[in-house]
Amino acid sequence: MSLSLRDQLLKAGAVSKKKHQDVRTQKKKSRKAGQTDASDESKAAVRKSREKQALRDRELNQQQEDERTKKALKAQIRQLANDHQVERESGETPYRFNDRGTIKKWYITDQQVDRIASGQLAVVGLDDQHYLVPYQIAEKIAKRDAAVILVLNAHKEIDEDDPYADYQIPDDLMW
Repeated sequence: MSLSLRDQLLKAGAVSKKKHQDVRTQKKKSRKAGQTDASDESKAAVRKSREKQALRDRELNQQQEDERTKKALKAQIRQLANDHQVERESGETPYRFNDRGTIKKWYITDQQVDRIASGQLAVVGLDDQHYLVPYQIAEKIAKRDAAVILVLNAHKEIDEDDPYADYQIPDDLMW
């Protein structure tokens, strides 16, 4: 087996044993000092990457929580609209309403048109379905998401004691 240059010099007597030990100790110290600097830098880099990852994780968790909340609100709105919808009766009167830029047309009875106009009924649009719901339910839905309310006129109470409720005012009445 071949000896290292240092060991060969020591054996030949060119270097003293004390000098040989000092050089080895110095080399170990310098190697160890270099490792601590590199390890401090690597530890800082690892800590920084962990902080970035934790921030990304928090943002992702917040987005997922927001999506869950939106889905839950949408499910509540759908449940309210399904449970309390008023059946659209087939009639001859066309009723048109704006559904986010497109005009939709229903054929419903005159009574339902009057109830929509007086604010007793409202039109709710969720996904591709439309519901006719009472005013109180429309208010509950609007608290959750006002964007799904397509038609909600100002609510007017009908006076049941009105003696002229049965008489219609003609359109061509001249004073």
